[in-house]
Amino acid sequence: MNRPILLTLLSLTWLAMAGACARLPVPLAQTGIPPAATQATRGIPASTPTPSPDPAFTAIPTVDPTLPTPTLQVTRSLLPARTAEPAGDTAIKSQYTLAVSFDYLAHHLAVNETVHFTNASGDTISSLVFDVEPDVYPGDITFKSITLPGGATPGKVSLSVNRMSFPLASPLSPGQGSSVSLVYDLALPALPPPSHSIRSAVFGYTANQANLVDWFPYLALYQPGKGWIIHDPWFNGEHQVYPSADFDVTLALVNPPAGLVIAAPAAAQGEGGAWHYTLAHARTFAWSASPLYKTLTQQVGDVQVTSYVFPLDQRAGQAALEDTAAAMTLYASLFGPYQHTSLSVVEGDFADGMEYDGLFFLSKTFYNLYDGTPRGYLTTIAVHETAHQWFFGQVGSDQAMEPWLDEALATYCEAIFYERTYPGLASWWWSFRVNFYRPSGMINQPIYAFTGFEPYRNAIYLRGAEFLDAVRRQTGDAAFFGFLKDYVAREQDRIATGQDFFDLLSAHTKVDLAPIKSLYFGALPPNGSWR
Repeated sequence: MNRPILLTLLSLTWLAMAGACARLPVPLAQTGIPPAATQATRGIPASTPTPSPDPAFTAIPTVDPTLPTPTLQVTRSLLPARTAEPAGDTAIKSQYTLAVSFDYLAHHLAVNETVHFTNASGDTISSLVFDVEPDVYPGDITFKSITLPGGATPGKVSLSVNRMSFPLASPLSPGQGSSVSLVYDLALPALPPPSHSIRSAVFGYTANQANLVDWFPYLALYQPGKGWIIHDPWFNGEHQVYPSADFDVTLALVNPPAGLVIAAPAAAQGEGGAWHYTLAHARTFAWSASPLYKTLTQQVGDVQVTSYVFPLDQRAGQAALEDTAAAMTLYASLFGPYQHTSLSVVEGDFADGMEYDGLFFLSKTFYNLYDGTPRGYLTTIAVHETAHQWFFGQVGSDQAMEPWLDEALATYCEAIFYERTYPGLASWWWSFRVNFYRPSGMINQPIYAFTGFEPYRNAIYLRGAEFLDAVRRQTGDAAFFGFLKDYVAREQDRIATGQDFFDLLSAHTKVDLAPIKSLYFGALPPNGSWR
């Protein structure tokens, strides 16, 4: 058997196992988390030098070297207990200003981050909790300083895998605003090569690109009456809950290689290697960089869709662009308008499809296997990730505890896309994407209930699509699509729950859905936790 055929078969074996949007974080055993008897304390010595600013990078305020650098007593502790119920709506409204100096060749970023936030809950908040995903990779983030209003520094700073917490100097009353400034360095990790047995991460670099996803600390979800909501990383699916926020990002390039292209979720303003982006009402601000990207664009109303593709894959990149544009048009008509003015489709040098707000990745394997038709993963996953711009971006959810709320909807949107755009392939989609795997499992399980990817995919994605199709058949198209459009409008910028979903659905139909729920949904174990 010759090598090209062998590689194709290996790729197909991987794709038979894979599904979109299911990252595998580094296994916890490899994160360097110390056992209880050997807990480590991370400190930043007062003698830590402040790097000289790049002459072209004037947008970032530098740390005054004449001032003493505070020592941050960052204590590493064991994993926090998992939350046993899904999060509700957010009660902290945040704006992020990020000034970044990026050295592509050195895989390094120097970041000044300021977070402005308002306590919109009825609680008095005495501490802050940040989700710090880069800390899942030990040594990738180094904090230089943390500053509260008036130049104050926080007390004891605790860091536990992806959770950083510290007390506020003064408690934050309801309706009161404040801010925090963080100065830190990021050393990007090298991405491992994808294989059929281990799913690769997205954050980091390869020989072809650098991907900045979940790269900055962000305020965790605050739920009134319950406190901060943050979940542990896990082997299947996503564990994060993203409050909606506004982003202002300034990016300065340090010694960039010739032809370096930045793929971002918003249009860039600037020149001379310094770029400015704004993105409002978004869950994330993810971006990617490569000197290899070729760009293809298509206008959809007032939205510019851009395909960032490696040179040999431009034919497939054009197909991904056209299907994304068609999906955007369809979903806007069914669910309401797309909320940004840009959408970037980025070829990823890894084995996943992965959604972010205003930007998503499609694995290069999908491009390599493109056969010139929409009968394949390039189209199915492109339209899946496009659907996430509504069911993830506009309507947030607790991805750890109720992953079906975004993944089942995005998967069923694939079926809707084929039905409306390629009607001759609608039955093919069900055979190819769902029926082949004979999926089983209850769909209202958290990611922690699954120790393997295939049971997770079969229950959450595939049985989830079957559930939505059953609801649609019972209620009829008018009620079903009227419900989804109303769901997006009502839950815009919120963290929706399964209860929100069913409460609104019941207002759109008088059909008794109890038999369907009993078929697809199960109860939590007696102790109320899947752990």
